[in-house]
Amino acid sequence: MHRYEVALMMNENRLTNSFKSYVGWDDDEQISSCETSFIEQEFSPKLHPGEMIIAEAQSVLLFTPVNEQKTGISGVLFVTNFRLSFVTSNEKHLKETSYQENLLLGQYDVCLSNIDIIYLLTGDKKKRLMIGHRFNDKVKGLHIICKNMRTLSYSFKFSPLGHGKILANALLHHAFPKRHQLLFAYDYSREPNVQSRYSTPTFRCRDDWEKELQRTKCFGWTLNSSNNKFRLSPSLPQYIVIGSAVIDTHLRIAMQHFRDGRLPTWCWSTVNGATLSRKADVVDPSNLTQENAMLEIVRKSHPGLLRPFIMDLTKNLPSPKDVNQSFIKLRELCAPESARQFWVQDNHFYSLLEASKWLQYVSSCLSSALTTANKLSRNESVVLQERDGRDLCCVISSLAQLMIDSHFRSIVGLQTLIQKEWVVMGHQFCTRLGHVNSTDSVKVKKISPLLLLFLDCVWQLLQQFPSKFEFTETYLTTLWDASHVSIFDTFLFDCERDRHCATKDISPLMLRSIWDWEEQFMDHDLIQFHNPLYNASKVKDDLLKVSTEISCLSIWTQCYYRFLPTLEISNGGKPLEDFAVRALINMSDNDSKDTQEVCTPSNIGSFFPFTHWRSSNSVPPSTLTISSLSLNTSDLQMETSLFILLLIYCYWYKSET
Repeated sequence: MHRYEVALMMNENRLTNSFKSYVGWDDDEQISSCETSFIEQEFSPKLHPGEMIIAEAQSVLLFTPVNEQKTGISGVLFVTNFRLSFVTSNEKHLKETSYQENLLLGQYDVCLSNIDIIYLLTGDKKKRLMIGHRFNDKVKGLHIICKNMRTLSYSFKFSPLGHGKILANALLHHAFPKRHQLLFAYDYSREPNVQSRYSTPTFRCRDDWEKELQRTKCFGWTLNSSNNKFRLSPSLPQYIVIGSAVIDTHLRIAMQHFRDGRLPTWCWSTVNGATLSRKADVVDPSNLTQENAMLEIVRKSHPGLLRPFIMDLTKNLPSPKDVNQSFIKLRELCAPESARQFWVQDNHFYSLLEASKWLQYVSSCLSSALTTANKLSRNESVVLQERDGRDLCCVISSLAQLMIDSHFRSIVGLQTLIQKEWVVMGHQFCTRLGHVNSTDSVKVKKISPLLLLFLDCVWQLLQQFPSKFEFTETYLTTLWDASHVSIFDTFLFDCERDRHCATKDISPLMLRSIWDWEEQFMDHDLIQFHNPLYNASKVKDDLLKVSTEISCLSIWTQCYYRFLPTLEISNGGKPLEDFAVRALINMSDNDSKDTQEVCTPSNIGSFFPFTHWRSSNSVPPSTLTISSLSLNTSDLQMETSLFILLLIYCYWYKSET
């Protein structure tokens, strides 16, 4: 079975209503009257405060991804100090189509921080462009691969002479900044949103830590401020939670024996006193005196004085380098550069997926997290150990807490978890996500999408426990996209010290949290973050015993396939199920004053709300072979299927509530 067999057979006329075909774009053909009339119009992106246009190219063709014919749209391409922006007259027709509208990025825009690889196109050949390259000759086309698997192909065939070269040089220069201060966050001058419904504690102050300690009823551990002004460890926050028996003089001595000063620090506690903590390796493996002393303090913090279980993550899990190599293979599979490559890969899809090892790594992380959660539930303390304690410690610690503590299964709860275990604990977001280009080959090799690995694991939990989480897969996909937007400081730094220094710089950075979603989306998009099956009043702290075998896991289609129009199911898939559930719950709660009418958007597909290449007049597919929802072109059959689906969910929802 191929990917295509579980999607749809593409209708040849699907995109032709709003997309023009330019066959032989590398030939010296004359520009048609339609194209010349377009060139006379002027378009420009709506600039944000602090944003400026660096270069532009007129009459550029943007091709439909993975399309055998040269089908696409014409427009003007801009490079600003924030994004690569494509402006077209066709956007006004796409208002009728439902898709996620980012207030910071247009439908055909991509943030410069999201750009990973740039190829020069010459006919059917492509050449990867290295950073620092400058064009002196005519540029005929560019192919761009993004970190979130989006691909963009442009042709400058109809552009005025020199436009392609100027734009390509500007893009190569600004998409790969050499200094952190060149990121757009330092130029963006709009005041941050201070009243967000998704407001999340930052854990940069004592009060946030104390509230978390009180919530978990923690004892045997205490909040310590010896790392004030990051004097003892540059990668740890100014406030850390350590064993109560540790005195400041002992703390200073002990931290010198751990890599980057990362001795055992508290993450979470059960009501019975079992704790989850994390640490880095010791500097000198031949001298374990201080490590043993710290582990003894962890033992004494347990009410039963039980020895903690040490989980060495470097033995059980892939390295960050392994994760990155796996992601590259997965991206090659999910973001083919041509239709030919797509069909060749499709014939061997599952063997190629297995060779990528991505699901194997997801399985390993879930298994380690489940082991951790099981031990905690049996009142056994666990210490996570990793070389630097800043990568897989974040993944496993967060997953274990999600499995055992329902508090973190809400939207704000998950954000609190990421803020506590990733952001302030020094996960190297800037390095791992490649926000700043480095000539140091060692730093280049450190790029690794560990955040995506974590989000994929969370998505697997959501598939197996669909009513246990307030957030949806759309929220998780959007969060991954937002990590590549160079406006919010949350995922821009390697540690709290770097963030603190940026606010005290000559040109100080204005901190702006990614959790203030109102800065990016309107209410009609934010509602897609909320799971209609989640009932906050029914929440309880039950251990989520996830099935971790690879056979029980799935490929995250919304996140990885959404830029492949060929695989989208027109008027079908999970989004229609979601709207059916929302409508059903709305009807059951029709007596509530807070009830709002739920309207199902027209012409949505299986990748909603991330559809970018759908014409508002698209023709329904003639063949649909999907086992989970059998819909075809007949309106009657579609309505019947939805009615049956409503009844099924009605029975399920009532039994759950």
